[in-house]
Amino acid sequence: MPYVLVFTDQYNKRASRFLKRHPDMRMPYLKALQLLEANPHHPSLRMHALKGKLVGLQSVSINISYRITLYLVFQDQQIILVNVGDHDTVY
Repeated sequence: MPYVLVFTDQYNKRASRFLKRHPDMRMPYLKALQLLEANPHHPSLRMHALKGKLVGLQSVSINISYRITLYLVFQDQQIILVNVGDHDTVY
């Protein structure tokens, strides 16, 4: 059963800003979202739990430089997207 991606207004603004700054990342970004929806535990996403002030969030990789942070809600099969950007931006 696929997961449902939840795009908040705040996330959409962040994603729009990210894609304006990095237009070459559009296809890798969309590929990461498709994988996330189909199987959030796909090895290429390198999903891992965050610690410290971001405890409760998960992170997945778009590529070596860029990440998406999210909440993974198993009960409702939802993935609530939080932020997208480079390591320093999302952490």
